[in-house]
Amino acid sequence: MTEYALITGASKGIGKAIAHELAARGFNLLLVARSEALLEETATRITTLHPVKADWMALDLSTAEAPQNVYDWCRAKGYTVSVLVNNAGYGLSGPFEKYSTDQNLNMMQLNMLTLVALTRLFVPDFHQLPKAYIMNIASSAAYQAIPNLSLYAATKAFVLAFSRGLHQELHNSPITVTCISPGATDTDFVNRAQLGEKGLKAADKFNMTPDAVASIAVRAMLAGKAEVITGFVNKVGAAMAWLLPKTLVERTTMKIYE
Repeated sequence: MTEYALITGASKGIGKAIAHELAARGFNLLLVARSEALLEETATRITTLHPVKADWMALDLSTAEAPQNVYDWCRAKGYTVSVLVNNAGYGLSGPFEKYSTDQNLNMMQLNMLTLVALTRLFVPDFHQLPKAYIMNIASSAAYQAIPNLSLYAATKAFVLAFSRGLHQELHNSPITVTCISPGATDTDFVNRAQLGEKGLKAADKFNMTPDAVASIAVRAMLAGKAEVITGFVNKVGAAMAWLLPKTLVERTTMKIYE
């Protein structure tokens, strides 16, 4: 039986880097994202570099029907998925009321509901395998409220809490659940989130490469860890957010994202 790793948001950034990292370890890949051209390019590059199989599906994962469409595609193709990487997501920066209800709900759909739906669809199949892995990508923003990134941080706090709980629920099963919380990473996130000048400068100071994040993430997943914050600075930041008065932390971060 040929097994595959399914990665959402796999056409660029951290998702693409995770795809390369898994391929280097011999995993066959199923890549899902919006851009058909980028997916095809990534799949071709990976199969050129590594002796693995790679297929891709182009669709908008922020729609309610997307998770079922992905699952049905895997079933129709006869693909056995043993690794699910819920990486697709994005942020919106600025005051909450800057964005319409539809814009906010679209981000929530992708960051939270698509992740939950895909997980629910694949978990029953994973119970039938000797070993299966779920990796959910959260953010260092999950560890505190962040004014001017309020809803984005809340979606990632949801991902973290959901992943922690599910990790324990599945403790005595063949399935492990790992939550990865990157901090600033050199991806397109800052552009789609429309970060201001202060936010961009702060990100530049602490940026990690997608490859570095992917390496940490895959190692943590295969080791069965429950959660990992990538990067020393991000670990310190999460600890300080827990130790210091919440009002102080939140007002300080608000100034960064004004």
